[in-house]
Amino acid sequence: MESSAYMLTAHFCLGLAGFVSDIFSVMHRPKVRVMAAVISREDCVLVCRRPLHKRHGGLWEFPGGKCERGESDAAAIKRELREELAVLVTSVGAAWAEIADPLSEFVIVFAPVCIDGEPECIEHAEIRWVVVGELSNLNLAPSDRAFVQKWLPLNIP
Repeated sequence: MESSAYMLTAHFCLGLAGFVSDIFSVMHRPKVRVMAAVISREDCVLVCRRPLHKRHGGLWEFPGGKCERGESDAAAIKRELREELAVLVTSVGAAWAEIADPLSEFVIVFAPVCIDGEPECIEHAEIRWVVVGELSNLNLAPSDRAFVQKWLPLNIP
């Protein structure tokens, strides 16, 4: 009995050590900035549903994408929205929030963005204009949910 209890304890400790190691490695990876565009039209904002084969697949998010090496936040959001939605970005405001994506190297930067053109669904499973007050009813990606709950009410009337 004692040896099986010892083995269970050892197995648990090894598992815990692996978990702590995984957390430590994620915490010490270089952070990758990911721009998230908060595009508003009347009392709605634009959200997109991620393709099923990607991280957080099927969840809703604000459109955007990763900053490439040496690329400014504004340049990244202009490139990403042109590629993903076929729109022209006319302005990018100062960031409203930066939220670390849980257990990844990504930091999601939420910024107000103005566009010209009607968004087309090119890379997402679906796009939708949603009334701000109804965003919390969507199945949002973790960082997007944190943004909607804490920061969005402070920035959009």
